Amino acid sequence: MNPVEQLTAMQIDELPTPALLLDLDILERNLSRMQKRIDSLGSSLRPHVKTHKCVEIANRQRQLGCRGITVSTFYEAEQFARAGFNDITWAFPIPAVYTSRVAKLAETITLRIVVDSMDALEYVGNTARSSGIRIHVWLKVDCGYHRAGVDPDSSLAEQLVRSLSESKVLAFDGILSHSGHAYYGKNRMEILAVANQERTVMTDFAERMRRKGYQLPAVSIGSTPAISVIDNLEGISEVRPGNYCFFDQTMVDLGVCGVEDCAVTVLASVISHQPGASHVVVDAGALALSKDTGVSKAEQAPVMGVLFEDYGKKSTFEKIALRTLSQEHGKILAEKASFVDGRFRVGERVRILENHSCLTVPHFPGYNVVRGTEVIDRWSIFGGRTSV
Repeated sequence: MNPVEQLTAMQIDELPTPALLLDLDILERNLSRMQKRIDSLGSSLRPHVKTHKCVEIANRQRQLGCRGITVSTFYEAEQFARAGFNDITWAFPIPAVYTSRVAKLAETITLRIVVDSMDALEYVGNTARSSGIRIHVWLKVDCGYHRAGVDPDSSLAEQLVRSLSESKVLAFDGILSHSGHAYYGKNRMEILAVANQERTVMTDFAERMRRKGYQLPAVSIGSTPAISVIDNLEGISEVRPGNYCFFDQTMVDLGVCGVEDCAVTVLASVISHQPGASHVVVDAGALALSKDTGVSKAEQAPVMGVLFEDYGKKSTFEKIALRTLSQEHGKILAEKASFVDGRFRVGERVRILENHSCLTVPHFPGYNVVRGTEVIDRWSIFGGRTSV
């Protein structure tokens, strides 16, 4: 874990830039809203903490009633286990090199891993057998995203269910999916169609397997766009959205949330503005914002981030945007030079709404937690990849 310096009382404009800002009021509203939503739909929430990588936020999710957490790396699993979290799903097809480390961590917590092949099942089973540790396993199922996961209509899918159900050394948790293709929806209706597709694919497959006599304890699904719009979770044991805690410009463009729901922003300083130029340069580049292009339109250059015109009113510029990122430079481009003339003086601060909060957050050692213009706390981020 990267250290974050001891907090001293200050205003946002006193922070060195680029700085990661977390609006605490918005965060807490987002966390509460999603928990209440999932409770009302009769399912359980197992939030994906890869978005925030932060103990303070995960503790708030647990206090609101979430069932365990989800992580994307083994490093995250280790860090959150050390922080007292004892029910963790590593929602990533397990690399063989991690099986012995998984078994060791599984001695102290319930660590649930993911497989989608007979090869992975074999090496996990061998590790469980040799270590004497019963390892919890989800079967990853392709619900239409076509990234990872077994085809639910294939003979391999049933073969894997059978092997997991009959295993004497593995604990079969059930089936798990991720509706990543919900991000391709052009509007809420298209996203809802993906969400319903995921639910149908997973519940139909689970029912088929149960009718054949296999023990299939649970069904786990989810992505933030899908879970934000779905209105029926019948047959779903748990959901695993992550981005909902912060949202971002991509979610705004998808129609999932509004700018007022976005909890994380990046504060940058204007470092160059030449007379007559239609652009200015800030000190937030790719290593502050990532190069995720978000929901870009083919007919125009991608927007790499949106600038707030008035953060208090949650209004953003329409004809001025962050267009180009190099390692540490960000180029803000306007449609006309007159739009930026006299507006962005060197030394002034700008507040940027990033395209993808999940990829922005790990570039920083911690959050500057803010209310209004005051920095009220600092929280560390687990930005590492491996503890070795």
